[in-house]
Amino acid sequence: MKVAAIYDIHANLPALEAVLRDVRKAGVDRVVCGGDVVPGPMPRETIARLLELDLPVDFIQGNGDREVLAQLEGAETDWYRSAAQQWREPVRWTAQQLQLEHKQLLSGWAKTKTLSLTIDGLGEVLFCHATPRSDTEVFTRLTAEYRLRPVFAGLSASVVICGHTHMQFDRMVGGIRVVNTGSVGMPFGEPGAYWLSLGPTVQLRCTTYDLAQAARRIRDTEYPQAEDFATHNVVQPPLEKQTLDVFARVELK
Repeated sequence: MKVAAIYDIHANLPALEAVLRDVRKAGVDRVVCGGDVVPGPMPRETIARLLELDLPVDFIQGNGDREVLAQLEGAETDWYRSAAQQWREPVRWTAQQLQLEHKQLLSGWAKTKTLSLTIDGLGEVLFCHATPRSDTEVFTRLTAEYRLRPVFAGLSASVVICGHTHMQFDRMVGGIRVVNTGSVGMPFGEPGAYWLSLGPTVQLRCTTYDLAQAARRIRDTEYPQAEDFATHNVVQPPLEKQTLDVFARVELK
């Protein structure tokens, strides 16, 4: 079995469309969508595109999906109450674009540490959004291993696939190979749409696509942060070094 892992789409439909074309060329048998399909500028269209795939698709609920779902359910989470307006606005707007069937769909997506697949050449592979125990914990390729050992202790999987921090890496924690998919729709680092091809090896993939055209499509939406998203998440994403410096202040201690 060959699997494509696509994470952190953030409703960037042009990026997703480009990745799915490459997924087709890669001849995968299954897709794992590892969380944070939303929030973002094209939520309905992005969800619809994933649902119309004629491949099996497994969904994991990311923290972004969880927050949008809470809004759909009329709940206000601790995160939402304390978050800055710039973070709450995309969540609120995205929820307003979705309907009852979307609420039912998101509520059915797997929570963290619930999706495990056996993949040829890799053995048991565990898929989670951020870490096996949390959908919000932050770590990077630079996080000290001693901090990560308790997070991955006791797992039977030989490989763990994660996302959340929007930067690809491939590292070892103890005897477990931990691979970050990077982000399809909101990369930190060089522009592009990042994902993984799994089986029989691990391939870190970056799909190039027409960034200017994608930015125009995003600016044409009613997304409240459309200009910022198009400019600073598509055309010119944050630099990896700057992002690593920010994450170093909030990573696992």
